[in-house]
Amino acid sequence: MDSYFATAERATAEQLHSAHEIISQSIVVEGLLETVGGLLAVLNEQRQIISLNDSFLKMLGVEDPMHALGLRPGNALDCIHAQGEPAGCGTTKYCSTCGTVKAIMASLETNKAVEDTCALKAKHKDEDVDLALKVRSHPITIEGSRFIMLFLQDITLEQRRAALERTFFHDINNMLSGLVGASELLAMDGNKSPMVDIVRRSSLRLQKAVEIQRFLLDSDADYADLLQQSVSLKQIREDLTTLFLEHPSTLNKTLNFSPQYEDFVLLTDISLLERVLANMITNALEASEAGERVDVSIALETDKISFSVHNNQIIPDDVRLRVFQRNFSTKGGSGRGLGTFSMKLFGEKILGGKVSFTSRSGEGTVFTISLPL
Repeated sequence: MDSYFATAERATAEQLHSAHEIISQSIVVEGLLETVGGLLAVLNEQRQIISLNDSFLKMLGVEDPMHALGLRPGNALDCIHAQGEPAGCGTTKYCSTCGTVKAIMASLETNKAVEDTCALKAKHKDEDVDLALKVRSHPITIEGSRFIMLFLQDITLEQRRAALERTFFHDINNMLSGLVGASELLAMDGNKSPMVDIVRRSSLRLQKAVEIQRFLLDSDADYADLLQQSVSLKQIREDLTTLFLEHPSTLNKTLNFSPQYEDFVLLTDISLLERVLANMITNALEASEAGERVDVSIALETDKISFSVHNNQIIPDDVRLRVFQRNFSTKGGSGRGLGTFSMKLFGEKILGGKVSFTSRSGEGTVFTISLPL
């Protein structure tokens, strides 16, 4: 049979059943099929399914694994291209760019594990469905016969979310660039209206906030755009007061800012510093009981300035150990665990300060960021 990419030859029915017997008698392989999460199939050297786990069976919608015996991955998963040639999956014009077939062929050739990503268009209930699969092909030899352990992980949602994030940040940055440019032109035209200054500062802050958010979402990003500017402690207090004026976490609670050193001017990236302080204040308010107070204080020394946020509650011992760990959160739901992590990331790695906390019975909890002067 002809093929545009991988070999078209198939094993005979007798060879398939013989291979199935070998796999069935392997304690290690059977253990993997029963315990490994995600989709796992065992293939012969002709890329045909010999055995597969329950997750794979459920995805295929079949109960008897023998119904999948001899199928190739693309045929089993209803790839729309798998029927393009008589020999099926791996032999069509489209297969040379298929991550699954490429990983299988490469691992057979090198006798090493190979990873790839597969963009699969499958036919489900007469509709075309786009799937993204992370593929790992691992060759093994059992009783003198070579097999492929094929691990598939559905990463469709992750890929879709990443694409939406890239599109969102691209579009929002274009809009913000226009807004910032327009506000700058208004200021350059000699317009002294306080509203123009408010719009200009707000648009710059918003642009920086979006940039910070993108940095947080990208674990491999290297944040280098530190915008140092002279800012008074009075301005920081006014910004944070405005932010928490109608904040839901302040309901039935009091937020108190220290009036000390209001005229002191600090050289820093105000967006990052206020992001750190806002996270500290939010956590303190959310941890507080109704009627309690959260205090924000400032300590000025010869070589550093410290901002501290105090509340009356105590952090449990087991939670204290992981306060600054990324993705760790005591709250339910996905997408948590960035607040305290970002305090440490921005406060220390980017602003060059020190972020710490104490939590003691009778004293409450205090989060502090200290910046060098």
